[in-house]
Amino acid sequence: MAHGEPILYSLYIYAPNKVAPVIFAVLYAVSASLFIWQAIHYGSLKLTWLQLVSACLFSLGYALREYGAYNYLYREDSSSPLILFVLSQVFIYVCPPLLELANYHVLGRLFYYVPHQAPIPAGRVLGIFGGLMAAVELLNALGVSLASNPSADSAQQSLGSNLTIAALSIQLAVILIFVCLAGLFHWRCVQAKMSSATIKTILLVLYASMLLIFLRCIYRLVEHVGPTNKDLTNIDALRKLSPLFRYEVYFYVFEATFMLINSALWNIWNPGRLLPQDYHIYLGRDGTELVGEKDVDNRPSCDEAYEGLSETSKISYSNISNCAKLATKLAVTDCARKADKINV
Repeated sequence: MAHGEPILYSLYIYAPNKVAPVIFAVLYAVSASLFIWQAIHYGSLKLTWLQLVSACLFSLGYALREYGAYNYLYREDSSSPLILFVLSQVFIYVCPPLLELANYHVLGRLFYYVPHQAPIPAGRVLGIFGGLMAAVELLNALGVSLASNPSADSAQQSLGSNLTIAALSIQLAVILIFVCLAGLFHWRCVQAKMSSATIKTILLVLYASMLLIFLRCIYRLVEHVGPTNKDLTNIDALRKLSPLFRYEVYFYVFEATFMLINSALWNIWNPGRLLPQDYHIYLGRDGTELVGEKDVDNRPSCDEAYEGLSETSKISYSNISNCAKLATKLAVTDCARKADKINV
């Protein structure tokens, strides 16, 4: 591992380790292979395809980093080291948001399984947060490609760093929203005495996964808060960069290892093994599995209460309207009688 001393013209700032990328490329490939086997065995591809894609991209990213470990010096006469370096950074950077979205996908599937305790309709989870993650991925791709490109000027590198900070900030906000939704769902299940082993296990794995992604985001955010402009020809400027840039060990702990543990968690506790394949199978209020229609009522209690109030309002309005009509009719009849008496 690099010991913090910058190397002139190094795209990584340091001389990258030549063994670690191979190890992580192989381990992520093993994780991807397990996801493929589990998808065939449990029929879980629809539920875990994001984890599979992330593992494949991670493996590709570290394979490219292995190439960069032997070709890490910036060269004006050859663009290959720079292009493959940027691609490696992008592939590794875009995976954590995909894993974050994968967690929302699993949470949404859990909402389908216990619809009457879901804080929001299960069908909206992936749609809402998928849009946010798409924005994050766009910011990530642009930010990393600019910030990691030493041939870009300082203004472009600063713009890339700011875009990356924006993407990380959105990720952190989405994680907090996730904790609120999952926590509320968990609390409702406990209150309803529906804490089955399946629900507990999946929620605990989701919490652990999000914690790993959260810590990784904090690491990346701190990395980009300080000086980020890289002048590969100025050794003094390189020495002023954050230690998170200059020491490779931080990258392999907070990025490579944490995200590998995240993938391993879903390999061990694959949601396709724990949850029914059929979305129509759900837990009834008594805790027994039922087979429902396509559109199971998965609205939160507040929505049901709102509809109840709406129906009550309709009934009340109807009663008031009928009473008003009756009162008007009686008043007209009374006036007619009085008029008859006067005429007599």
